Amino acid sequence: MRWASALVQELELRPAVEAVERALRLRLGDARPDLLVVFASPHLRPHFARLPGELHERLAPRALVGCVGAGVIGDGQEVEQRPALSVTAAVLPRVELRTFHVGPGDLPDLDRGPGGWRELVGVPPAPPPASPPHFVLLCDGATFDPRDLLQGLDFAYPGGVKIGGLASGRRGDPLFVDRGVVTQGAVGVALQGDVAVDAVVAQGCRGVGAPMTVTRCHDHVLEGVDGRPPLEVLSELYEALSPEDQELLQHSLHLGIASTSLQEPTGRGDYLIRNVLGADPERGALAVGALLRPGQTVRFFLRDAAAAEEDLREHLDAYRGRGPATPPAGALLFSCTGRGRHLFGAPNHDSSAFRRALGDVPLGGFFCGGEIGPVGDATHLHGYTSSFGIFRPAGA
Repeated sequence: MRWASALVQELELRPAVEAVERALRLRLGDARPDLLVVFASPHLRPHFARLPGELHERLAPRALVGCVGAGVIGDGQEVEQRPALSVTAAVLPRVELRTFHVGPGDLPDLDRGPGGWRELVGVPPAPPPASPPHFVLLCDGATFDPRDLLQGLDFAYPGGVKIGGLASGRRGDPLFVDRGVVTQGAVGVALQGDVAVDAVVAQGCRGVGAPMTVTRCHDHVLEGVDGRPPLEVLSELYEALSPEDQELLQHSLHLGIASTSLQEPTGRGDYLIRNVLGADPERGALAVGALLRPGQTVRFFLRDAAAAEEDLREHLDAYRGRGPATPPAGALLFSCTGRGRHLFGAPNHDSSAFRRALGDVPLGGFFCGGEIGPVGDATHLHGYTSSFGIFRPAGA
């Protein structure tokens, strides 16, 4: 397994594709890439219809997926609001690849069995002891809410990792799949065989206060924690915070929901972070961007640049410390448009953190309108998150 990442800053299609080809040939030699993952800035819009075909003509991959990003990531650089094309190439012996397109009206009913979801994406189940397929998913958020698709794929392919993001161009910008383009829905590629995918999902928050138990709720409205109104608990917490955190709480407050009720959450990675949308002072209730149920463990979180930097470093260090069974060969990064230079005040923050932790592993990606990655055993759509998919040989 070999990976390479190329990034060029060029407005014209032919020079851009030629530069990508040269960069990838330099890294891969004569090896034909099996997979191309392509991210283009909106500045290349006049060339979108021809881009996947041009890349196919020059590099002849077995599979190609991609989309438009307000910023693109490749070869250790994060280019925001400027012309750029990022192409990540992978040579994947003993790996089966299947691309697919899912339209807005194509999803089966959520009550349907796993066969309906397997038929939808054309990916058969893996007979034991083979590993389940893993998925890279790219969606047009203007026409397609991916959350039902993620739930269906988790149902049909338990144990498989699903990563990706929502395109961040403008409405009508295409998704790339093989030689063509589509303007609605989602595209993806399934990888199965001698490949393992590890997900590192950094949601960019730090916890404040103690974990609590939901004692009363209705849909997305949190009405009681530990038998008390949540606003009452939040008011006490506010008084105990530093002045800096008091100010942060007023505009960057989130609620973390434990990813499993089967064990006590021990770290920030055990929580799914969701926005606090509003408050009802009369009832002492909070509206949250998630459906709640009694008995869940929750905790308040704050988000700022320092918390996001610390969170990312901890997740990457923990991954390195676990020591994957085989060395990483390549990676994809799906980072929120609210991160990058806007949050950290300098370019290349997340890419540099990745390299410090894992070395010179080829890394491509883009800045998303929403990020896809697992927390616990389920795959979620996130915001303000950096979701890494790290690819390596399965070693089986």
